Amino acid sequence: MTATTHSARGATVSPRLSSVSPQPHGRRVLFLGTHGQANVGDELLLDTFLTELGPDNAYAVNSYAPAATTAQLAQRFDVTVFDTASDRRGLLTHLWRCDVVIFGGGNILKELYRSVGRWRYATLTMVLAVVLLARLARKPVMMANVGIGPVASAPGRLLVKAILRLVWLISVRDEGSYRFALSVGCPRRKVRLVPDAVWARDAVSLGQQADRPGPGPDRPLRIAVNLNKDVDAADEWDEFLDRLVAALDEVAHARRVEFHALPMQCGFKAGTDLEVLERVLERVSGRAEARVYVHAPADHHEVASLIADCDVVVSERLHAIVLAVVVGRPVVALPYDVKVRELVAQLGIESRSFDVSADLDSAALAESILRAADSGGAERDRIAAMAAVKRRDAASAFASLRAWVAAPSRTWELPAA
Repeated sequence: MTATTHSARGATVSPRLSSVSPQPHGRRVLFLGTHGQANVGDELLLDTFLTELGPDNAYAVNSYAPAATTAQLAQRFDVTVFDTASDRRGLLTHLWRCDVVIFGGGNILKELYRSVGRWRYATLTMVLAVVLLARLARKPVMMANVGIGPVASAPGRLLVKAILRLVWLISVRDEGSYRFALSVGCPRRKVRLVPDAVWARDAVSLGQQADRPGPGPDRPLRIAVNLNKDVDAADEWDEFLDRLVAALDEVAHARRVEFHALPMQCGFKAGTDLEVLERVLERVSGRAEARVYVHAPADHHEVASLIADCDVVVSERLHAIVLAVVVGRPVVALPYDVKVRELVAQLGIESRSFDVSADLDSAALAESILRAADSGGAERDRIAAMAAVKRRDAASAFASLRAWVAAPSRTWELPAA
């Protein structure tokens, strides 16, 4: 049997609307990232950064959907949102007027996969152009809590090297990114290893009860599944899906089970998480006695609520994994690129990690899902302790970022915040 539910939320707001006035001591911050692409993880990063930087500053933010981004932020911050794709004059105006430029979170420095359908170096050249303009305008530039990679080619390495020479400081969210920055000549004084920004969140800030217990035993096993089609091994995608369906089918034959679609991106492009999950879970429900629920969460609060209602999360995307740990649910990871592999290592869940490839072992994946679901209080305690450490370190990183915004420096040897 298949049950389908959808939820959506939206508003139409002038992109320049603001109900909050900056305080006299605030700074003018040009905050750049991949906003307005219907990606819950990217919007969560934006929300987290501005929350941590505080309401005293005036923000200019880029977005592919300015009205939606304004609706997300305007009631809490003094914010002007300009169109990423079409408003080049707006970018130049805000660059000229700002006090500091911040690239906030995400894999900012990367080559694009063939599956994305754009030029391999499109993101890197765009970032290089912005930091060059900032250099000409004598503006301090920070890349905060970012990832580097995938960068596999010599031209890609040269572009990253040029960008890192121009920025004042960079903080990276994983060891691989840190090593890469050093390997292309970034001085140690300019680069710092910090957690992903989303680790600053706790369950309460996500709209969830702190220390919420796991679901009881008198109902079907609930499994949240997240998929992302933009992978480094695109030619193996279809075979990977076949093996994934076989694994979920095996779980459904072993237990009374519900599968819940957990899409982190429901629009903006073809082949969204939602579209992929609908097709995959339809195949599962056609082969096994399993109920399938398809959700379209509008924001990180709805994603966190969905995760909290499940017993285990099977996920490709990095921020779905981070949110699961913050909420206190065990994870089976499906790494599709370097950033998720790095997160798996940080979390110590290599034994519950299965790369997105044609070599996926369906039986081993099914067994791992069942073990994770049965892991009980010990695993919840372990990941709760890990989330607490990450949250503490993220708070320290944001204190340093606030200090830099107030008084930009070219070295991480900053005074205590």
